[in-house]
Amino acid sequence: MKLSVGMKVTNSLLLTPQLQQAIRLLQLSSLELEQEVQIQLDSNPLLEKIEEYSVLEHTANIDENEQNKKDLTNELNADYLPEHLPVDTEWDDIYTHQPTALGGMEYEEREDNRQDNLSLKTHMFEQINLLHFSMTDKLIAHCLVDSLDEKGFLACEISEITSSVQHLLASMEYEEEIEEDEVLVVLKLIQRLDPVGVASRGLAECLLIQLENIQDSIAYKSEAKLLLNYYELLITNDLPKLLKQTNLNLDQLKQAVSLLKTLKPYPGEEFAHNELDYQIPDVVVTKKENHWVVQLNPDVMPKLRVNSFYANMIRRADQSDDNQYLRHHMLEAKNFIKSIDERHKTLLKVATCIVEHQRLFFEIGAEGMQPLVLRNIAEEVELHESTVSRVTTNKFMLTPRGLFELKYFFSSHVSTTSGGEASATAIRAKIKKLILDENSRKPLSDNAISNILKDDGIEVARRTVAKYRESLHIPSSSERKVLI
Repeated sequence: MKLSVGMKVTNSLLLTPQLQQAIRLLQLSSLELEQEVQIQLDSNPLLEKIEEYSVLEHTANIDENEQNKKDLTNELNADYLPEHLPVDTEWDDIYTHQPTALGGMEYEEREDNRQDNLSLKTHMFEQINLLHFSMTDKLIAHCLVDSLDEKGFLACEISEITSSVQHLLASMEYEEEIEEDEVLVVLKLIQRLDPVGVASRGLAECLLIQLENIQDSIAYKSEAKLLLNYYELLITNDLPKLLKQTNLNLDQLKQAVSLLKTLKPYPGEEFAHNELDYQIPDVVVTKKENHWVVQLNPDVMPKLRVNSFYANMIRRADQSDDNQYLRHHMLEAKNFIKSIDERHKTLLKVATCIVEHQRLFFEIGAEGMQPLVLRNIAEEVELHESTVSRVTTNKFMLTPRGLFELKYFFSSHVSTTSGGEASATAIRAKIKKLILDENSRKPLSDNAISNILKDDGIEVARRTVAKYRESLHIPSSSERKVLI
C-alpha cells in the first residue's frame, strides 16, 4: 500500500458557535433569558443595556449645570447683587419629595411592610406558651404539634407520641413515667385552641369538636352530632339507611347536613402557604377591529447594543493584545444581539401562526380549540419540528381568556362521524360543561356522556370519557350524586 499526500474537497454540516448560541437562547424562558443577558453584560465590556435614561440626556444635563454655574459666576462678579441669585442645584436634586395622602400617586415609594403568614405550628406554639403547662405537659404539647400534617390533623398514634415524650424525658435524665391518658388530656386542650378542631384524628372528630364548641342554641346541633355517629353512611350518601338509623325526617336531615357544611373540614387549611407561580408572558394577543394582533411583550425584550466608546477604540491595523481583546468581545456582542433578535423573530412568527389556527378558541373558549400538532406549525413557518418545540417550551401567551403556555394550544385529536377531527382539549371542555349543567340528583354517567358526544358527531369511547374526566379531577357519577 502506497502512502501519499493529497487534497480532497468535501461538504459537511457543522454547528457554528453562533448557531449553537442561537439554538440555546431559543429554548430559554423569559427568566432564564434575563439571567443569560446579565451574565453576558457582566463578562463582555462592549455589550451594554439601553436604559430609559440615555447618555445623551445625561450629557445635556451636564451642559445645563455648567451653564448655570457660569450664570452664577457672572452675577457674583457684577457691580450690584440682585435680590434672588440663581443656584446651581434645585431642592429636588438633594431632597426626595414624599407626596402627602391627598396628592400624587397613592402607593409611590411606600415601604413593603407586609409579613408572611404564620405557619400552623408557629401559631400553635404561640398559644401553648401562654398556657400554664408544666414542663412535661408542654413537652407533650410540642410533640403533638410537631406531628400535625398540612390539614391540621394528628398524623401519628397516641402511643407514638407517648414513646417520643418518654424518650425525650430520658435524654434529659428525668425518670418520670408518661401514660397515654396524660397525652389525651393535653390533646383535648390543644383541640380547643385556635383553630378549633386542630390535632383531630379524623374528619369526624374534627367536626364533632367544632359542634361542641358552638352555642347550644344553634338549631339542629344535636341532629348534626347524631349524623356524625353514622359518618360512614354520611360520606357514602346512603340516604335510606341514614333516615332509618337516625330516626330523623328528611327536613331534619337536610338542616343537619347544612349545619355540618358550615364547619371547617381542615383546620390547617387557612395556614397553608399557597405559593403562586407567577409567569411573565412572552407574547401578548389583543383584538383590534375584529382582528387578533400578536405582539411581543416589551417588558421581557432585552434592549442591548454595542458600547460606542469601546468600539471607537478599536484600530484596524493594530494587532496588539488590547486591540484583539476589544475585537473579540465586539464580535461576541454583535453575535449575541443578533441571536436575541432571531429568537424574538422566531417566537413572534410561531405565535402568530398558532393564533391563526386557534382563532375559534379566542372567540368562544376551550370548546373551539382546533386539533394542532407541531408538524402543522413547522411546515407553515418553514422550521424544523424540534425548533418549534424549543420555541413553545416555557413560553407563555397572554390572551383575553387568560395566560397559557404555547404548548397548551397543541393537542391530540379524535375522529368525528363527519370525517373531521376534534381536539382533545375541546372534548374535555364539553365534558366539563355537561357535568356542570347536569342534575345533581341524577348525574351523568361516563356512558351517558359518551352517547351525548356521539350525538354531536364526536366518537369517544366510555373509557376515553373516564380518562378525560379524571384528568379534570372530576369524581365519578356515584360520588357526584347529591341525595339531599
